[in-house]
Amino acid sequence: MSASAGSNAEKRDYNEHAIRTAEKLTAARKAAAKRTWESSSPPAREDLFHDGNRSGLGVALEYEAMGNQPVSDDLQSRADAFRYRFEHLGTTIGTIIHDIDLKSDLSEEQVKFIRDTLLERKIIGFRDQHMSEEQQVNFGRMFGDLDAFPFGPPGDNPYILEIRHGKQSPGTENSWHTDVTWMEEPSLGSIAQCIKVPPHGGDTLFSDSHACYQGLPPALRERLPYLHGINDYRVFMGGGLRSQLPDELVDQIKQDIPFGVDHPLCRTHPETGKPSLFIHGGFLRHESLYDTRTGEALPEDESRDIVRLLLLQHNRPEYICRFQWEEGSVAFWDNRAVQHYAASDYFPHARVLRRVTVSGDRPFCDLT
Repeated sequence: MSASAGSNAEKRDYNEHAIRTAEKLTAARKAAAKRTWESSSPPAREDLFHDGNRSGLGVALEYEAMGNQPVSDDLQSRADAFRYRFEHLGTTIGTIIHDIDLKSDLSEEQVKFIRDTLLERKIIGFRDQHMSEEQQVNFGRMFGDLDAFPFGPPGDNPYILEIRHGKQSPGTENSWHTDVTWMEEPSLGSIAQCIKVPPHGGDTLFSDSHACYQGLPPALRERLPYLHGINDYRVFMGGGLRSQLPDELVDQIKQDIPFGVDHPLCRTHPETGKPSLFIHGGFLRHESLYDTRTGEALPEDESRDIVRLLLLQHNRPEYICRFQWEEGSVAFWDNRAVQHYAASDYFPHARVLRRVTVSGDRPFCDLT
C-alpha cells in the first residue's frame, strides 16, 4: 500500500469515529437538556453560561432587562408614526435613526423620541445631517445645558470641541473611556458630527457599560457598588504638556478647576435605574480605591488589580458596536451607559469631528 493510500484510510477511519462521536454526544446533550427543562425548576440564566462566557451572559442579562427585543414596542410604534427607520448595530447597543432631519424645527415629541431612543439604545446615530456649528449647539441644548471643554483649542464657539487628526497629529483617543470623569458632574452625553472622514478606518467603537457590569464575576459584581476611587484631570498637566506651560498658568488651572474627584466605580443610571461600570483608566488613580462600608483604602496592589480587571471588561466583542463615520454623520452617546474608543487606524489621512457635550449630574450608586 502506498503512503498516500494509507493516509487516506486513516483519514476515513478518523472521520467515521468523529461522526459517531458527534452523534453520541448530541444525543446525550439533548437528553440532558430535556431532563433539565422538564424539571420543576428550569436553570437560571446564569447556569446556562460557563465561566469563560461571562461576556455572553452580560449581554443576555442586559437584553433580558430590555424585554428581549432591541427597542420597546412603544418606541417602535412611535418611530413608525414618525416614519423613521431603525438600523440596529448591536444586540443591546447602537441604533441609527434614518429619515430624520436634525436641522429642522423638531417638536417636543420628536425630541422626546430621540431622548428615549438614546436611553434604550445608549448610542444613536444619524446620517447626512451637515449641521452648522450653531445648529449643532442648538440641537445639543434640546437635551440640557452644555459644558465647555477647558483643555481643547478655543474656537469661535466655546461649546464646540474640534477633534482634528492628520499628518502631524495621529489619533490619540484609542483607549476605552467615558468622557470627563474628572468633573464632579460628568457629562450626560456627547454629540459628535463628522466634518472630514478618512478614506478608510476612523470608526468609533462603543461598549455597553450596563452589560459589562452584568458580565463581571459574581463576587466582584457584588462588591463593586461599594468601591469608590479618585478621578484626577492632572494627566493633562503631566508629561510634555506641562513643560509647554508657564508654572503660573498651571497653578491657575488647578485653582479654578478642582482635581481629585471621588466617584463610584458602579453608577446607577439616573433615568433608567440600571447599574453600569463607570471607570476611566486615564483619570482614575489606580491605587485610590476604598470601600465605602468601612471607609478604608484597599491595599494598593489589590486596588490596581481590580482596576486592571475592570479596564479589560469593555474590550469584549460581545459588548461592542462599531459606528462608521461618513461626512455629515452624527453620533449621540450616553456617557452614563457606554464607553467609547476612537480607532487610530487612518494615519496619515485626516479625520475631523466636531463635538458638543451635554451637562450631566453627580454619579451615585444605589442598587436597593
